[in-house]
Amino acid sequence: MNLRFLETFVWVARLRSFRLTAEKLFSTQASISSRIAVLEEDLGVKLFLRDSRGVTLTPEGQRVLEYAEKMVNTMHHMRQSLDRSRAIAGRVRIGAMDSVIHTWLSTVVKRAMQAYPALEIELTADAALNLCDQLQKGYLDVIFQTDLLRLETVRNVELARYPIRWIVATGSACDRPYASLEELAAERVITFVKNSRPHQDILSLFHLNGVASPRINCVNSVAAMTRLIGDGFGIGAVPPALVRKELADGTLSVVDVENHPPALDIVASWRIGAGLEVNESIVGLATSVVAEFCAEAGEDMAVPAQAPAAASAAPHAGS
Repeated sequence: MNLRFLETFVWVARLRSFRLTAEKLFSTQASISSRIAVLEEDLGVKLFLRDSRGVTLTPEGQRVLEYAEKMVNTMHHMRQSLDRSRAIAGRVRIGAMDSVIHTWLSTVVKRAMQAYPALEIELTADAALNLCDQLQKGYLDVIFQTDLLRLETVRNVELARYPIRWIVATGSACDRPYASLEELAAERVITFVKNSRPHQDILSLFHLNGVASPRINCVNSVAAMTRLIGDGFGIGAVPPALVRKELADGTLSVVDVENHPPALDIVASWRIGAGLEVNESIVGLATSVVAEFCAEAGEDMAVPAQAPAAASAAPHAGS
């Protein structure tokens, strides 16, 4: 069945006029009449009654209209979707902290390249504080980091939370139960960059548990932290999601201790405004990818955010 003829039928039914339909579709009355005649022959029913007042639907035509409108609407939605995909071009500048790069960012980029082949994607890896600063200054379009931004031209959405655990090299001197955080703090602690959200949270956790001077070592990359932990340099305060392979093959283990640091929030922030619709498309892809990642990794590794969040406090340096 010709969808173009079905669309013509829908417009005749709406306008109740072959002449007005011809004007609407930039055609002729004879062509419109011919399309309806072919459609009636294909369906084996009469669709319209004509009189001096115009045209009206027959009972059969009314039933056909219900289905025809659904089919025509579906066709238009498909065309709009394809048009949007083709229209998205230019460049989008994405910034991400190390924790995102080591989990699901590559999947987002891959899907964006497949969906929008004309779009150039430029990536920047940095700490959350620097990413937020670059977004505010207009040097980046979309960032994935730890904090919600209170800016008129920026939107935020919480994507997930990564639980943080105490991680050690299996069989190392640090691989033993700890009766308290005070006992654990006697070992070297390896975590994210100084003044990052995890670093600040760990300092607060030790302070609340009476530890005045923990031995904290701040490292600026996940790869470096993983190597230091694996070499037995100390105890890592990192999300298990970042060392899934090492935990699975048994080279790293989670320490048996009562208190663990607060989870690491993963937030998407993006610039809004005319011509920046692609930013929201990228965040939409990221939302889907993160949900899949959380489902596959399990809640011990990553927990999806339940709903979009409102903007809040100023950012810390991220991980």
